[in-house]
Amino acid sequence: MNHTAPLSPPPRRTRRIVLLGLAVLGMAGALFLVRRPLMMAAPTCLAGRWHGCFDTFNGVVLMTLVVLPLSVLVAWALARVRRGAGVASAWRMSLAEVGMVHGTVPWVWMTMMPGAGAGVVPGRFSLVPLRDLVTMGPLGIFGNLLVFAALGLFAPMRFAALASVPRILALGAGCSVLIETAQYVLQLDRVSSVDDVLVNAVGAALAALASRRWWRTTAQAPSDQPRPVLTPVG
Repeated sequence: MNHTAPLSPPPRRTRRIVLLGLAVLGMAGALFLVRRPLMMAAPTCLAGRWHGCFDTFNGVVLMTLVVLPLSVLVAWALARVRRGAGVASAWRMSLAEVGMVHGTVPWVWMTMMPGAGAGVVPGRFSLVPLRDLVTMGPLGIFGNLLVFAALGLFAPMRFAALASVPRILALGAGCSVLIETAQYVLQLDRVSSVDDVLVNAVGAALAALASRRWWRTTAQAPSDQPRPVLTPVG
């Protein structure tokens, strides 16, 4: 008998299984908490109506969950094409690209929803740092942290040039400035606040730190080129 054979999965594999289980439980718990608001928007979204679905937070969140299997299918198709072309880390690249789009577009959509006085109320802005954090509340701060979280999580995994926390922080701040400027110019009845920029950028940076283990290897060895084909000599 081989007494040196491991009796349990490797620690790394066990850790991944535990983290995956915790992620699934977290998503299930979040869905349980928001099930009632989502179900309120479900009839309108299923009927294909714009008002009551795509112009509400609940409707956008519901449609984001509905199209999640489609995003997974797109990532699988991209990975399969790349694997056929001999591209290294095909799955990582494909998941990162689809994850950036699927996890960012809905949040940007919600930030650009017009208020009740859109087009009538002139644009407003707040340039005093940390003044609006009190009025945001815990839910508002949490939502702002998630606006560019997917971008910060996946962008360093896909682009080696962005594999740096300061660069992701700058990317999140720049994207947030564009949104706040658009809200002001388009008179969407929203307050363009410097605190929104700060919280959005911090959310992107925190997400980048969470995926640092994966994008550090991408930065060291860029994998967007096909693998070299070895030919026999002689």
